[in-house]
Amino acid sequence: MSSYAIISLGGKQYRVREGERLLVERLRADEGSTLHPRVLLVGGDGTTDLAPTATVTARVVGHELGEKVRIGKYRRRTGYRRHAGHRSRLTRIEIESIGAARAARAARQPREKAAPPAAEPAGQPKEAALPAGYASLTVAQISQAASAWRREQIEAALEHERSGKARKGALAALERALEEHG
Repeated sequence: MSSYAIISLGGKQYRVREGERLLVERLRADEGSTLHPRVLLVGGDGTTDLAPTATVTARVVGHELGEKVRIGKYRRRTGYRRHAGHRSRLTRIEIESIGAARAARAARQPREKAAPPAAEPAGQPKEAALPAGYASLTVAQISQAASAWRREQIEAALEHERSGKARKGALAALERALEEHG
């Protein structure tokens, strides 16, 4: 268990702990639904992880309006006065858990799968498992097609991206497809 995490929601970053409630920009989620925001950092107990595989689970408590902001314009000696106001639309969320279950599972999987790559024939590189025409695909095409690929094709594409261009969008799409294959 980590003591805190930094998440990204609505283009802003928040430092959160388990059980904490906070107001964020309006989300399109219904009240009572859970969401998993993007985790940027996990820390606590004197350690930090800049590339976490842990997940943060948050529950939408409700949608609210923020405090009223009053705006007044005035120009002296002319009689010019204008008044306006604004209330931000906000969502209150509660952080239910900061879990490292996926991190532990991900840490175990590479050890188990470390032996098969050594058993592969030297004549067949890992790129043979890449989907046909992968090198010419754009990030948008990869994110659409990845859900239909086999697990070994997704893993080969992920390894190809990490060793070469490391396109962030492609990495995210491939990791999401890998989680769906679970």
